[in-house]
Amino acid sequence: MEHKVCLVLVFVALITKEAMAAQHVVGGSQGWEESTDFSSWASGQKFKVGDQLVFKYTSGLHSVVELGGKSAYKSCDLGTALNSMNTGNDVVKLNKPGTRYFACGTLGHCGQGMKVKITVESGTAPSTPESPSSSSSSSSSPAASSASAMHSYFAAFVLLTALVATSLLYMF
Repeated sequence: MEHKVCLVLVFVALITKEAMAAQHVVGGSQGWEESTDFSSWASGQKFKVGDQLVFKYTSGLHSVVELGGKSAYKSCDLGTALNSMNTGNDVVKLNKPGTRYFACGTLGHCGQGMKVKITVESGTAPSTPESPSSSSSSSSSPAASSASAMHSYFAAFVLLTALVATSLLYMF
């Protein structure tokens, strides 16, 4: 019986950690587009290990390249790419703390500012996608607020389900 309870608690911990992770749409409501101020957008976000970045853009017009480091980021050196994506709806999991650098792979776009530096913090506390304190070009949209609320409801649902499952194990 104790083994069942331990297994349920481990399972619940894993599910809760995933439920608490946030999805950050890079650039907010504007997405991965040339007109977006990515520095302002990123400064209004808090990125945690387990969160995901979502790059939304017109495929064929833009792409996403993860750069090898700060120097490549500053000089827009796409030759040091760690990864390249071009689906128009690319998801990157933030799996460890540290700084990651992304740029558009379309010729000239990085040099025009289409790049973003993401600093990932350790910890599993809920993140803050689409912070209302960010600039007007990346302010929280009703859809982002709704997604954040749904995220909170889902996390509460997972926790409630875990409590019910644990209670049922003790009953039987």
